[in-house]
Amino acid sequence: MLEIKNLSVNYGYIQALRDVSLEVGKNEIITLIGGNGAGKTTTLKAISGLADKRGGKVIFEGRDITKMAPEEIVKLGIAHVPEGRKIFPSLTVYENLMTGTLGNRKLKKNQIQELLQQQYEMFPRLKERAAQAGGSLSGGEQQMLAIARGLMMDPEMIMLDEPSLGLAPVIVEEIFRMILRIRDNGKTVLLIEQNASMALSIADRGYALENGQITLTGTGKELLVNEEVKKAYLGD
Repeated sequence: MLEIKNLSVNYGYIQALRDVSLEVGKNEIITLIGGNGAGKTTTLKAISGLADKRGGKVIFEGRDITKMAPEEIVKLGIAHVPEGRKIFPSLTVYENLMTGTLGNRKLKKNQIQELLQQQYEMFPRLKERAAQAGGSLSGGEQQMLAIARGLMMDPEMIMLDEPSLGLAPVIVEEIFRMILRIRDNGKTVLLIEQNASMALSIADRGYALENGQITLTGTGKELLVNEEVKKAYLGD
């Protein structure tokens, strides 16, 4: 579904990504692990068209999207849930969800209602709080809202940047169960996570990024037992 070939990104004189190549297959959960500043968020921004590319290519469903504008990339079916949630705090939960449909102008009214019901079924708390301001929700509920808003455009692939950041362990487990459900519902997931053990435990495959380069790749299970990964990311 997604292929990145020799991707390089610079921020001024700093090279954030250096010849990164990776693949995401349809209906897979792929995770990128790595420390702060490794280049994980930059990778997602480059896919979304939010970071200027110095070199390389991004191919989505056989189409070269390397030089496309972000709004065009969204229309192709790529949803990006950024780090920090970025919900609209003064809008209600329902209104926040409706903003997600702006990424897909082809949706008809009955499809939007169907998507809304799907989100309320997956995230029951959002249905209970539909009329509340987004800013009044807890951190975990705001993260659920951010993910549900991304799903409201009915994307082919959803990219999640640090969905567990700052959340209590019990909420983190709930978020990860929902990520599995998203995949089971036919979506492809590209996941960035500092909680490497949780991410690898649900991932089909993973890539380890270090200083803007991919240093390891393998199935989630392989990377969980890899000695380098254990030492660097799992605290073993």
